[in-house]
Amino acid sequence: MLNTARSLVVIPTYNERENIADTVAQVRASVPDATVLVVDDASPDGTGVLADEMALADSRIRVLHRTAKNGLGAAYLEAFTWALAEGYDPIVQMDADGSHVPDELPRLLAGLGLQVPGGTADLVIGSRWVPGGKIVNWPRRREWLSRGGSAYSRVMLRISTRDVTAGYRAWRAAALRSIGLDTINTRGYGFQVDMLWHAHRAKLRVVEVPVTFIERVRGNSKMSGSIVVEAMLRVTQWGLRDRFSKSPD
Repeated sequence: MLNTARSLVVIPTYNERENIADTVAQVRASVPDATVLVVDDASPDGTGVLADEMALADSRIRVLHRTAKNGLGAAYLEAFTWALAEGYDPIVQMDADGSHVPDELPRLLAGLGLQVPGGTADLVIGSRWVPGGKIVNWPRRREWLSRGGSAYSRVMLRISTRDVTAGYRAWRAAALRSIGLDTINTRGYGFQVDMLWHAHRAKLRVVEVPVTFIERVRGNSKMSGSIVVEAMLRVTQWGLRDRFSKSPD
């Protein structure tokens, strides 16, 4: 039985001052007994300062300050390490920009209790590409880029998960420990794929639940074509290495 009073929602930020207060407030309303950890990469717009003010007013809001913008993966890895040391379980990851709907958090947490072969789920992915999942206000080009990236990753890495690049996830603490966070070397967009691939290789039990993904209304996206290309190159390298070398990393 999961103790949601020990659940943690990790929200990385960089220049999200326009969004972070609303996102955290919605998370607190959706899962009142969860703790929120804002991980700020020294945002020049004052996101970290605002997060500190929120934490002073609410004991279930914590802030982890990093000294520079070193990538989404690095922020999550530092947060996961902190969360495991503090005894949180389960641990949720989500975006700060409003694209991940906080009202769907209970669905992700409930998914960890779903029965799958070998037991209950170790990782729940909020998926756009399973029945019931959807996207709002995305241009067609971006949708096909995301779908294509997931399809390519499934083929190269020989995994069955539909939404490979999804960033809305709930982990059991034991699952994060089992994959070896110190073996995750990706820091950018490919981090989500890297973590999922490690989960599959560790034979973790992965479940997808449908969610709605909403394009951000305020602020600027950090996504770019070069980031996507870099991620797909990494996927190609991992897939070829897995096929021909069978080395662990």
